[in-house]
Amino acid sequence: MQSFPIKDIPQESFFSKPVFLDGRFILTAPEMPFTNSMRKALLQWEFREVQSDGIPRSEYSDSSSESGQETGEEAKEIEVKNLNDGDKLQGAIEFYQKFLLYVENLFTKYTTKNEINFKEVADKIKELCDVVRENRRFLLRVEIPQSKNQNFLAMHTVKSTIIAVIIGTYLKLPSHRLIELGVAALLHEIGMLKLPPQLYMSNRPLSPQERKAILTHPILSYNILKSLDFPLSICVGALEHHERQNGEGYPQKLKGDRISLYAKIIAVACSYEALTALRPYKDAKDGYTGMIDLLKNVGQQYDDTIVRALVYSLSIYPIGLYVLLSNNKRGQVVDVNPENPRYPVVQIFGEKTPDGKNKTIETTQNGIHIVRPLVKEEVGTIQE
Repeated sequence: MQSFPIKDIPQESFFSKPVFLDGRFILTAPEMPFTNSMRKALLQWEFREVQSDGIPRSEYSDSSSESGQETGEEAKEIEVKNLNDGDKLQGAIEFYQKFLLYVENLFTKYTTKNEINFKEVADKIKELCDVVRENRRFLLRVEIPQSKNQNFLAMHTVKSTIIAVIIGTYLKLPSHRLIELGVAALLHEIGMLKLPPQLYMSNRPLSPQERKAILTHPILSYNILKSLDFPLSICVGALEHHERQNGEGYPQKLKGDRISLYAKIIAVACSYEALTALRPYKDAKDGYTGMIDLLKNVGQQYDDTIVRALVYSLSIYPIGLYVLLSNNKRGQVVDVNPENPRYPVVQIFGEKTPDGKNKTIETTQNGIHIVRPLVKEEVGTIQE
């Protein structure tokens, strides 16, 4: 794999192979341009080079059509049949990146034009629901590099929405309600755009007046969505996502069953994302620690049923977590055990099955089990 200095990569070029950051994080697929905004962000995050087995080109070239492979419906069927885990993970990465870009553009459009189209957002959430049903375990393994200097709002929205839809899917919500939930999750923080960014991007203690301003964002979100004629259930979901089971939330201090279902789901999804994400004022917790923190608050802040749905959907050791096993091998959690969320499925690093696939094992109580999550420094030394 070759290294390419970021400053030397031609603007808006297409690499013939995927581009990686630190050899592990996929930045672009062949059909995605290396944009100027991506260059600026990477340099701002103090990255100086990327890696790829391909070369940059001025235009996108579909290598499959160039080599004379079959096209049309027959080719698609063959492609689907031959998809392996690597292909599915790559597809999840590409969807995630496009979804993040969509949210960033949506927020920009609202900020500049005060416009959000309900049908357009609902269609995008329907697409997300389909991806979650087919590729949930790959979507949860997508890793996007973060910096304390970046505006986290779009990233927070994307992750919270994906988790909310996963919870709603586990709860077997009907399709129309799952889409409503997803729309509410996607727009639950829209009121933040009416506040000065320094309030939610600051790494300093906020003054009482500033904290009071932050507490208004659910009301702002509700008013924005109501003015744009969004369904009331979606408006209420955004309004109540900071309410808590014990009545100590805001803005209305609602308790228990008085809180809407969408708001309860978004509360858990939003809180788990916040615990495990980097912020200007805190470091990220690993998924296991974040999950344990949530479980400690079951019955106090969060609905027990919703937290249980999160645990059984992601596992106590959540999908995507890097772990040390009892046999001293390292791996990544890649799927849940529907019978027991304490013992998920783990992919072992550096090991393959006889047919060349990545080796995975089901952890058990009496057999090989997870000892602990890997710390950041250990993750950086993994060689797959």
